[in-house]
Amino acid sequence: MKRRDFLRLAACAPLLSVGTLLPRTAAARPTAVDGIYFFGELPAPDRIRKVFVTGRPASVLVHTLVPHKQMGWPGEMSGEALALLAPQYRTLPALGQLSGRGSTVPMERLLALAPDVIVDAGMVSEHILSLAERVHQQTGIPYILVNGRLRDSASQLRHTGRLLGAGERAETLARHAETVLTACPPAATQGKPKVYMARANDGLETPLPGSVNGEIIEAACAVNAASSNDTRSGNLARVSLEQLLAWKPDFIVTQFTEFAALARRDPTWNSLPAVREGRLFLAPSQPFGWLDVPPSVNRLIGVRWLREVLRNGGPTTDWIDEAEEFHRLFYGHVPPRELLVRAITPA
Repeated sequence: MKRRDFLRLAACAPLLSVGTLLPRTAAARPTAVDGIYFFGELPAPDRIRKVFVTGRPASVLVHTLVPHKQMGWPGEMSGEALALLAPQYRTLPALGQLSGRGSTVPMERLLALAPDVIVDAGMVSEHILSLAERVHQQTGIPYILVNGRLRDSASQLRHTGRLLGAGERAETLARHAETVLTACPPAATQGKPKVYMARANDGLETPLPGSVNGEIIEAACAVNAASSNDTRSGNLARVSLEQLLAWKPDFIVTQFTEFAALARRDPTWNSLPAVREGRLFLAPSQPFGWLDVPPSVNRLIGVRWLREVLRNGGPTTDWIDEAEEFHRLFYGHVPPRELLVRAITPA
């Protein structure tokens, strides 16, 4: 390591665990410290002014911590979502997606944008690490890859915030996350409610056990209904109504309005006790989903909502007030109450 790099690391020691900023060598994989992988030499926090986000999970994390440094969104945001965010961020451009399915940002475009740092968040695998390494090697732009597991939300907020120059704000948000993500009481698996998370307009896509998309179920002290019978690997899977009838979920939750309306009127879906007996619940999805889409720190309010639904058979709290507080704390803006009512009240 060069002497100037060593001195820089020493200067950052009060903020970062030892090893966070170790430069990547050609012969070694990057070292993960507090769930963060680092490629390249990161500028000092006060010199980072332009952050490029690779996908939707990273966009929420960065928007929560340093919205004034966020260069744009990875895709087009709906008018309903933008209306719930602070006015100065509604005109951020859609710059494209660099990670996940269907990358739309060529390296030439990324170089022309000239970000100070790239931030990615989500599942970490050898494939994702290789992609991050390749982007850094081709562009020379420092790259931060954050392990985006829900259970690690406090660590994500705390350490990413420090790297990007928002340490005090990050600590406040991290403490909130720690309060939300309290341990579930000990209980046998068979004593926990089985929850099916319905995705897509037909409700027949669902996150598999252990996936980042469905981990809110476990965080809410429940069991993924797919866990007892489905041995497939990956994040999401298509299922059949026959499978659902065999799984017999105690609760069905979704963020898809079209599916909720379909299930409530369709005779086949009504053959499921959870639908027939009113245990199908529609979670808010704007500006970011409370259950998923994207799987980022936006789910912290969803953990509390889902725990209440499972405990009481439905939401009983005034979630408009709760949403106002969450928006103030995490998004730095409280939307007009009528907009929140429209976003949160089930269709």
